[in-house]
Amino acid sequence: MGDFWVFGYGSLIWRPGFAHVETQRARLHGYRRSLCVYSFVHRGTRERPGLVLGLDRGGSCVGLAFRVPGDLRDEVIAYLRERELVTNVYLERMLKIRLDDGGTVDAVAYIVDRQHKQYAGALDAAEAAAVVRGAVGQSGINEDYVLSTLEHLEALGIRDHWLEEVARLVAPNATS
Repeated sequence: MGDFWVFGYGSLIWRPGFAHVETQRARLHGYRRSLCVYSFVHRGTRERPGLVLGLDRGGSCVGLAFRVPGDLRDEVIAYLRERELVTNVYLERMLKIRLDDGGTVDAVAYIVDRQHKQYAGALDAAEAAAVVRGAVGQSGINEDYVLSTLEHLEALGIRDHWLEEVARLVAPNATS
């Protein structure tokens, strides 16, 4: 089989964790980056959930596309499924993305399952900040996750106004 693409919009941007031979900025239409997934383990607990990113319906999302050699398909898909499908809050899909070079490719992407109990819905920035503030899980402080995501997006020249507003509300002295 030939090479394939993976679309990253959150932690996959700065920590893909799999071999790839090319990276390009890309846009996915029909989905937006959103803190719409309650985290009961990595950035919160069942008693005090945090929020992590998901791709939710509506709008568009700029992220990174990773081209993976076809001979690594089984290995990379197994890794992604282990990483992304732990609680089955995400659905694996092949979606069309537009690469920065103008080409369009199908890419593996993980979208939020709106029927899953961890789906937080479309929160406004203030609601999301209230959930994030003070939540801590096995992977650390929820505020750090939001601020780190924003730092990595800014380093790539990717603007996410909604996430910027959440970060401003969570840590007003940490953002410009």
